[in-house]
Amino acid sequence: MDTRHPPVILLAGPTASGKSALGLSLAEKIGGTVINADSMQVYRDLRILTARPTDEEIARVPHRLYGVLDGAVHGTAALWREMALDAIGEAISAGRLPILLGGTGLYLKALTEGLVDLPPIPEEARSEARQRLERDGPAGLHAALAAIDPAMAGRLKPGDGQRLVRAYEVRIGTGRSLAEWQAGSAAPPLPNPVYRLLLRPPRAALYARIDRRFEAMIKAGALDEAQAFRGRSDVPADAPIRKAHGLPELIQYLEGKISLDEAIRIGQLNTRHYAKRQTTWFRHQFPADRVVENDVSGQENFNPEAEIFPNIVEYLLTVRGGAV
Repeated sequence: MDTRHPPVILLAGPTASGKSALGLSLAEKIGGTVINADSMQVYRDLRILTARPTDEEIARVPHRLYGVLDGAVHGTAALWREMALDAIGEAISAGRLPILLGGTGLYLKALTEGLVDLPPIPEEARSEARQRLERDGPAGLHAALAAIDPAMAGRLKPGDGQRLVRAYEVRIGTGRSLAEWQAGSAAPPLPNPVYRLLLRPPRAALYARIDRRFEAMIKAGALDEAQAFRGRSDVPADAPIRKAHGLPELIQYLEGKISLDEAIRIGQLNTRHYAKRQTTWFRHQFPADRVVENDVSGQENFNPEAEIFPNIVEYLLTVRGGAV
């Protein structure tokens, strides 16, 4: 056993799958620190809409990387990875089990598999890539990329706007293809042994939970959050926080463009679509040690302490040589 690298738990799954409650319960039982791995919950803005833990929950066990960035900051997987490594080290130094909790697969992959060490992309390059996408559409941007970077264009689908923007801005911003950067040196993978637990509840139960949660957010003050955020002129148009599920629709309502019922319906729909994409990503990209297909949110007769925790304890006993 390598005592320099204690184990880490990754608890992943789509939005509203019950990760937060399960992670909190596990942290209480095993002496853990919950570390956020959700790209929206890193921001201080929109606490209700991004479903960040409550003050009461945070008081029960240590929580890290929740609400640590201002909404004007362009958060990236590289920035989160750096903060996560610090949080993991802090938890281990305190004798606690790091429990990474979230649904942003790219963040978890960057942590466990390493990350290409790209230089900063100039704002001019990023702006040109976005403008091309808006002007020419994904197909037009794909054609433009093919003219200057056929290797990356060959890897990407003409309709994959987000990845096309990234490939284009890297090519014009660094003078090299993203394919070349990916083949080069990268930040090393996490050296710690990792137990991966994936929540994959039944689709119907997950979608119903998403709809109920969105309605509860409205009652809890999400409209006030959206109104306050709407006044932030310092947040760039392409800031990741602007993509928080439900925010664009609620702002449309506040501007009198759609009804509140329509804003709620679209917000719920977009969140369900996002959960579907997450589920697909985790199925193919997340090599789980245990997949839980029950609804851990309490809608079924399922006891996490009996069904899940013993597997984690057994794993910890193995990697720690008999001590939990």
